Amino acid sequence: MTTQATADQYLAATYARFPVAFTHGAGSLLWDDEGKEYIDLGSGIAVNTLGLADEGWADAVSAQLRALAHASNLYYTGPQAQLAKALCERTGMSKVFFSNSGAEANECMIKTARKWSSDRFGEGKRPVIVALEGGFHGRTYATLAATGQPALHEGFAPMPAGFRFAKPGDIEDMRAKLDDSCCAVMIELVQGEGGVNVLEPGYVRALAALAKERGLLLMIDEVQTGNGRTGTLFAFEQYGIAPDAVSTAKGLAGGLPLGATLFGARTAGVLTAGSHGSTFGGNPACCAGALHVLSRLDEALLSEVREKHEYICASLEGAPGILGSTGLGLMLGIATARPAKEIANECLARGVALLTAKEKVRLLPALNIPMDLLEKGLGVLKEVAGAHRL
Repeated sequence: MTTQATADQYLAATYARFPVAFTHGAGSLLWDDEGKEYIDLGSGIAVNTLGLADEGWADAVSAQLRALAHASNLYYTGPQAQLAKALCERTGMSKVFFSNSGAEANECMIKTARKWSSDRFGEGKRPVIVALEGGFHGRTYATLAATGQPALHEGFAPMPAGFRFAKPGDIEDMRAKLDDSCCAVMIELVQGEGGVNVLEPGYVRALAALAKERGLLLMIDEVQTGNGRTGTLFAFEQYGIAPDAVSTAKGLAGGLPLGATLFGARTAGVLTAGSHGSTFGGNPACCAGALHVLSRLDEALLSEVREKHEYICASLEGAPGILGSTGLGLMLGIATARPAKEIANECLARGVALLTAKEKVRLLPALNIPMDLLEKGLGVLKEVAGAHRL
């Protein structure tokens, strides 16, 4: 049986997969089981930060695997401690909790907000977290309940209570939603799964001021925007705000499963022994990979990310079939005249692997994608987007 046939027979049908089975990759190139080559403009949905099979990253992970692949969190391990230190020093945050995914990092943030509120106002009082319509925070029950997309809730009722939604960009609507039942605001600065929608800096600063005025926590979901994706280590740096908690995952370990919840001064002491945990969170091999990724995310590479963003936008502007673009850094949504899924399928057939988000084509290449591959991939995208349907 082929890989596709085996997967279709034995895997739960939770994904609308593209009809291709990848076997290996190098940098920003992928090969399928028939030997066909593809330019990778999706990087595993913003996971392969440094591309595929990066030598330095692979060496760091392999060395840790040979030394200590896993130890429970009942003991100390060097890579985990060093990664927490590096994240705090580079962000100004105070403490870190490690998990395995973005949903878990957000679950931790939600639990922290509720515990923070309970400690101050009493058990079960002021539990409501206000999120944004169009947001996406994960597939677990709590993070799905915090996701402002009603279509994703269908079939899973009753959803966990304690979440409320405000209109993105509308500070008066947010003001109306924040009452004495609330403990926190939880937002993405770029709504990736919601269509790569960027929140305006003025709105975000007003929201941060409002949260501070009301004595609420400001929590930022940087699962997809973190780790250099938007041209700074974290997107919140571009907004001039100081969050009380930040979640991240995806590109943190460069291809291995690792989530992190970063706590500011107000939340650093909320979780105590026994109040939260994770068997695999902060796995030494994953942390070794993340330490290598962070070591490479210097100003030179971050500047390159910003320059590539400008190049992509300039290259696509005014091209036939391209209606516009949104995003920050190497996280872009491209509005097209033709259906995005149709374009993605045709690009794949022509050797370019890219993604979609709602009605947009989505680009999430490796941060260090070579310019010649980026130019070639964009050329295919423009040709496909500008082609007339028969």
